[in-house]
Amino acid sequence: MSETIKLTASDGHTFDAYRADPDGKPLGGVVVIQEVFGVNVHIRDLVERWAAVGYTAIAPALYDRWEPGFETGYEPADIERGRAHKATANEHLDQVMADVDAAREAISVAGRIGAVGFCWGGFVTYAAACRLDIDAASGYYGGGIHEIAAEKPKCPTILHFGESDASIPMSDVDTVRKAQPNVDIFIYDAGHGFHCDMRGSYDPRAAAIAGMRTMRLFEDVLRRGEGA
Repeated sequence: MSETIKLTASDGHTFDAYRADPDGKPLGGVVVIQEVFGVNVHIRDLVERWAAVGYTAIAPALYDRWEPGFETGYEPADIERGRAHKATANEHLDQVMADVDAAREAISVAGRIGAVGFCWGGFVTYAAACRLDIDAASGYYGGGIHEIAAEKPKCPTILHFGESDASIPMSDVDTVRKAQPNVDIFIYDAGHGFHCDMRGSYDPRAAAIAGMRTMRLFEDVLRRGEGA
């Protein structure tokens, strides 16, 4: 079952989230963190995919503080709108963390909670791993992580980057690797957005391998409690 629900953050902000629950007892919970395009059809699909394999999943609408209901596609004008909201959100990262934490709390009855995020959501996922009480994190092509690389994740964390990503130079990735040698960083023969099968940059091989690594992390830490 999937539905859009209302959440309330610790500062009283009310916002939407898309939630899906598995059949039977969940193996754990997964917070799916959006790209700059909002909780669009792709992010909702990912929430449903996690539920289909046994996890309660939720995607908080992190732009609702600035434009409630924001959702867009992948055209150049859409990208510019999403990036504008990203710039604002990054200036208020504590508020973003409050919204992610409200999503975590909403599914906490499922057991251990992981976070997985893409694009801007990859950056937010890393920040959440450092600042919130989550149990595992997997961030995909998160631009800007190098700027907060001095912060150490409090849970098992893996990161995925495309070698030919024009927006994230390998020097930024190296900064993260040097600052946090215990964070597993994987590099793929792909560009930015390689996991999204609704974008021209989709790379099925890279997406599959990164997906298996994310699944293995969550199975180990969320389902079986290893490394926690």
